[in-house]
Amino acid sequence: MLKRLLTLATNKIYNLPIVVLMPHSRCNCRCVMCDIWKANQNKKEISQEELQKHIQHFKQLKVREVVLSGGEALMHQNLWALCNLLRENGMKVTLLSTGLLLEKNASDILKNLDEVIVSIDGTAAVHDRIRNVPNGFSKIVDGVNKIKKIKPTFRITARSVLQRYNFHDFINTVTTAKDIGFDQVSFLAADVSTAAFNHTEQLSTERVGEIALSKEEALEFETIVERSFVELKHVYDSKFIAENPVKMRKIVQYYKAINGQGEFAGARCNAPWVSAVIESDGSVLPCFFHKAYGNIYQQDFLDLINSKEAISFRKNLNVSTDPICKMCVCSLHVGVNKMN
Repeated sequence: MLKRLLTLATNKIYNLPIVVLMPHSRCNCRCVMCDIWKANQNKKEISQEELQKHIQHFKQLKVREVVLSGGEALMHQNLWALCNLLRENGMKVTLLSTGLLLEKNASDILKNLDEVIVSIDGTAAVHDRIRNVPNGFSKIVDGVNKIKKIKPTFRITARSVLQRYNFHDFINTVTTAKDIGFDQVSFLAADVSTAAFNHTEQLSTERVGEIALSKEEALEFETIVERSFVELKHVYDSKFIAENPVKMRKIVQYYKAINGQGEFAGARCNAPWVSAVIESDGSVLPCFFHKAYGNIYQQDFLDLINSKEAISFRKNLNVSTDPICKMCVCSLHVGVNKMN
């Protein structure tokens, strides 16, 4: 509690519960709403030796969870050494994955990870169309089944980005996730306004139109979501869907706002004060969407997140009015009681 209060008073980070680490730059999908795969020829990895240099800072900041994002982290040539380094220093390790390599790595996943979150985009045909990977859906099913067969209690959840190609499949996505054997499913909108996920600074109007819902589609989506509150009431009540009705309506509002039908909902978020993102090239960001503070290949992690520039960024950031924050699709809020 004291360290949290010190952070709020000074904007200097004394306690950092979460680090998002992108250990590998390449991806094995070619998703319509993400451009990470377009830079696959520029392979970058964070080595065990490089991560070791910053572990002392993670421990000093009491990092309790490291989320492996990407690219596809399972393509890293020595991922399990990274996981072992983190876990032996008391940190939980969660993997965000495309799911294509789950079956192949099932045993190592169970030995080296605490949780897996798999991206799914709908029923089989919809998913494979969005991911541009033949039989990608069936590979996810096989991977989840193998892991659950070995260890039924291991937590595997699903995450789905709702956008133009799959919003109509929302209700089917929920039932599909349940049928596959996931422990929970969560949903978010597609980012169309920032350089995250290897996007350019400003997506063209044509590209935004390929991803975001049109005015008519946003209204259709609103009808589907409202219907889901009736048809899937027991699923919401059981928390199998991570978002409650209020949060689902915010996804609808996001797409309506893109089309000039009202304001963006904004988000309750304290990500820059409770987390950091380390990209595969060493860049350190306050979150997925804001610009980097610096690079771990040039400066120690602790010095980076508490540099003059980083402290100034947090001091001057108003989440409720900042244009990037107002359009954020993936907010994070960690309460004071979870800081220590």
